[in-house]
Order: sequence, then structure tokens, then C-alpha cells
Amino acid sequence: MTTLSIPLAQLQLFLIVVARVAAIIASIPVFGGRNIPVLLKAGLVLAISVLIFPQLSLEQNPFLKDGISFSVGLAGEVMLGVAIGLMVQMIFAGVQLAGQLAGYQMGLAIANVIDPDSSDQIPLISQFYQVFAILIFVTVNAHYWCLGAMMESFRLVPPFGFHLGNSLIEQLIRLGGDVFIIGVKVGAPVIVVLLLTSVSFGLIARTVPQMNVFIVAIPLKIAVGLLFVFFSLPYFSAYLQQLFAALGENILKLLSVVG
Repeated sequence: MTTLSIPLAQLQLFLIVVARVAAIIASIPVFGGRNIPVLLKAGLVLAISVLIFPQLSLEQNPFLKDGISFSVGLAGEVMLGVAIGLMVQMIFAGVQLAGQLAGYQMGLAIANVIDPDSSDQIPLISQFYQVFAILIFVTVNAHYWCLGAMMESFRLVPPFGFHLGNSLIEQLIRLGGDVFIIGVKVGAPVIVVLLLTSVSFGLIARTVPQMNVFIVAIPLKIAVGLLFVFFSLPYFSAYLQQLFAALGENILKLLSVVG
């Protein structure tokens, strides 16, 4: 009778790899969306973990016999994976904020649709910006950088090597501030034009009080907003490519402060 014997140290190390990879996959766009079948995500996590596991050495990774210590280490691996995915999500959060600001100025803030990635209701312009950002994300192969960051993370931060410190918190706070910067930069062309349009209608209302400005302004602001959304797409695409190009370097900076 053939028996399968798996050393406990190897099983523990494999679980650590699975925990970190699963946290990264679940928190980055495209792969972690709710519209992706759970079985597909589980298979992807298992396949990547099997590829990464032989690259790790048991001699360099301690074996924890205490269940509490192992649970704490496992939680640290999940936190590290979520932090890596959060860096990518912050870019898309800024893009979504830009769509909300532009949609509010256009008068389309009430027009919400279901986001297939998060199953939440978001404004129509935000959904357009989100889909466009995902398209650029895949086009420039930024998802490959996320997959490469998984292997690089085990080199810079070995299993049970995650340390939660002030540097990580400062890094995440800076990323939170970048959300507003990205939102303003992406939505700036539409926001500025619609602001000037509103000022123009205010002047018209003062000079020609007989005109019903509200009836004229609503469709005109929507038309002007959509027109400048179209005109700003080349700038939007170039800015996203710049953000995604710096993504790999930012992930390495994050790994250097937690290792």
C-alpha cells in the first residue's frame, strides 16, 4: 500500500505561499473582480503557488510549531498581499473619483449603473472611466507586473518576515492622498470646462433674465461634458500609462519598508 508522506515544514511553507498569493489575487483588479468565477481564481492561486514554492528554501524559512505564532504569521502574509493589491486599487479608486466629480458637474450623478467588478452602484461616467482604465491596465501588461511582484515579494520579504511599522502606514497614507490627486488630474479637463460653462450661464441669467437657463443648461452641460470626456481620452490614456509604469517601482518600495 502506497502512503503519501508530506513533511509538516513543507506543508506550512506552502500554506504561507498560498495565503500571500491568494491575498494579492483577491485584491488586484481584473483577477479579483466578483465577476471572475471563484473556481478560476482558486485554480490561478494554486497554479502560481505551485510555481513559486520550489523557488523557496526550507533552510531559510523557520518552522513554527506553535499554532498561535503560525496564525499570526499567516495573518501577516495576508496583510502583505492586501497591501500590494491596495497599491493597484488606489489608482482605480482615483479614476472612479474623477468620474464621480465629472458626473456631478454634468448633472449625471444620479445616473448609476452596476459595476461588474465590485457589484456596487457607481455613476455612469465613473463606470466608463473604470472600464477604460482596466483596458489600459491590460494593454500595457500591468497585470504581468503584479504577477511578477508576487515572486519578487518572496525574495524581498521572506515568509514570516512581514513587519508592520510606521513606514508601511506612512506609505498607505500617501497612497490614500494620491487617490485625490489622481481624481483631480484625470477629471480636470471636464471639471474646468463645466465650471466655465456654469459661470457663463450665470452671466447669461443676469443679462437675459427672460431666458430659462435651467432648461437650456442641463442638456448643454451634458453635451459639453461628454464632448470633453472624449477629447480628454488621449491625455487620460497617457497619464494612466505613466501611473502603471511606476507601479512596479512603487511595489518594490512598499516591500522594502515591510521586509
